[in-house]
Amino acid sequence: MRFRLRCARQLLRQTRIKPIFVTLLVALTWVPTLFAQPRPPLEEEAPAQLRLPYTPPRTTIAEPDPVAPPELSQEGDYRSYPNRWEITPPPYEMNVRGSRWDPYNQNRLKGDFPIAGDDRFLNLTASYDLLLEYRTVPTPSGASAERPESVGFFGRDGQFFSNQNLSFSVDLFKGDTAYRPIDWRVKTTVVANDNRLIVEERGGVNVNVQEGTRRARQRLAFQELFAEVKLADFSPNYDFVSLRAGIQPFQSDFRGFIFTDSNFGVRLFGTLHSNRDQFNLAFFDPLEKETNSGLNTLTRRNRKIGVVNFYRQDFLVKGYTTQVSAHYLRDEATLHFDRNGFLARPDPVGIAKPHTTEVSYLGWTGEGHIHKMNITHAFYKALGEDGTNLMANRPVDIRATMAALEVSADHDWLRPRLAYFYASGDEDPTDSVAEGFDAIFDNPAFAGGGNSYWNRLGLRLAGTGVALVNRGSLLPDLKSSKEEGQPNFVNPGLHLVSAGLDLELTPKFRAMFNVNALRFDRTETFNLLLFQSNIDKKIGWDLSAGCKYRPFLNNNVILQAGVAMFLPNTGFAAIYESDRPLYLGWTQMTLTF
Repeated sequence: MRFRLRCARQLLRQTRIKPIFVTLLVALTWVPTLFAQPRPPLEEEAPAQLRLPYTPPRTTIAEPDPVAPPELSQEGDYRSYPNRWEITPPPYEMNVRGSRWDPYNQNRLKGDFPIAGDDRFLNLTASYDLLLEYRTVPTPSGASAERPESVGFFGRDGQFFSNQNLSFSVDLFKGDTAYRPIDWRVKTTVVANDNRLIVEERGGVNVNVQEGTRRARQRLAFQELFAEVKLADFSPNYDFVSLRAGIQPFQSDFRGFIFTDSNFGVRLFGTLHSNRDQFNLAFFDPLEKETNSGLNTLTRRNRKIGVVNFYRQDFLVKGYTTQVSAHYLRDEATLHFDRNGFLARPDPVGIAKPHTTEVSYLGWTGEGHIHKMNITHAFYKALGEDGTNLMANRPVDIRATMAALEVSADHDWLRPRLAYFYASGDEDPTDSVAEGFDAIFDNPAFAGGGNSYWNRLGLRLAGTGVALVNRGSLLPDLKSSKEEGQPNFVNPGLHLVSAGLDLELTPKFRAMFNVNALRFDRTETFNLLLFQSNIDKKIGWDLSAGCKYRPFLNNNVILQAGVAMFLPNTGFAAIYESDRPLYLGWTQMTLTF
């Protein structure tokens, strides 16, 4: 108080403010202190009347009950859970209690609850896949035609194909979060296959024409059988390195241009920099494939495959991922006949002598979006040597190139696409350099993918024992089989220009339309193989449409269908002696538990 009075007297001497205002100022600063409560000493406990009247409620943890829904506490202001696996988002009254046969809601058999301790889970998966396919493909009538009056080299071209896969998977793993990599895993997938083919000409289902025009085959195979263990953690952000050994699926790039398979191998993989970088170091000693189903057998293939790749996310711009890779293939000299009696290795052309092929692939690919533009690109260079090329009848050096580019833009529910694919062709099939590009085991999702006629179907090259293009491939590589044959780098190559449109009509229904224009890069190989000259480079037009329907907005039920029409051009018509359009219609149903 004395201090305030001294300040006031000094202020009066130095200013012209009237005393009444000074008196009012002193009163405003002094009077409120008369009604203030005394402050407790800092080191003493505050009086009881100053403590908050709120006492946090005491909670009781319920006994573990993995199927009981969460309940309100007595206070009604929060929810207690028996364990963290029961935590579900609101609205709580809409939650559906899971059951043993319900794969969509919480289910102990689907890895939603631990089966032992609090971090060991079991995921059981059963799947049934049915494919029905009708197609017209150029088919030789053969020396023993079904109809005696057949005089043309090519006969009736209708074929019906059905394929059924029933698979069962058991996945046992240890891990305690959705983001943290698992500590270890053991997984097996068994597939039972039934496939049937009906053709209209003899010699199409078996090398023995007495087998007729129908074929039915069954197969039981392991498509997955591996163990996985995490070796180390690199950072608190879940960067890790793990090792997986056994029969396992692997795709070496974004679209499956070089190697996509499920086979026996060892793979070291992990992430860096908070999952921004990913890497794979894989080695495969593949098993032989069964001819008609394409599934694994238990026989070694005498083939060695090595893959090293590195992914970088948000490279230069956000949303774009780049990848660099190196592939190595050594395919040993072997003699092998497929299950239908046809010679698969070596290719039944030229001298048909067993030979070893050794080749390396250096590649750069990318996928993502740059601002509003979606982009996918790939570039590969194949370098190596073939011990004896069958058409050249000499050792050759491999120098081949592949490139692909796809751009698209999303406009609400529309996605228009433009794409280009290039595989180099061989200019001189008798020299010492092989320039036609071939892959290790490709399955490209590009330019219409499985909807297109050229990509989906295998077209045999009549009278040669090899295919112009194999099923599930874009490459006209002139080899006996993608599954059982050896790569052939003396081939015509390909130019493909594609335009497509994807329509997301509803969250459940998607439609796809595609148009491909195809052209050979070189045709000199045909002059030697077919004893024809001046074959035009124009292959034809591939028109396709497909749809995909998911009635429950998940992958438990998927219905797909598609149609395609191939319009031959002069080059294709010269090879198959016909310019009639070829057709494809297919439907597929996948049920998964």
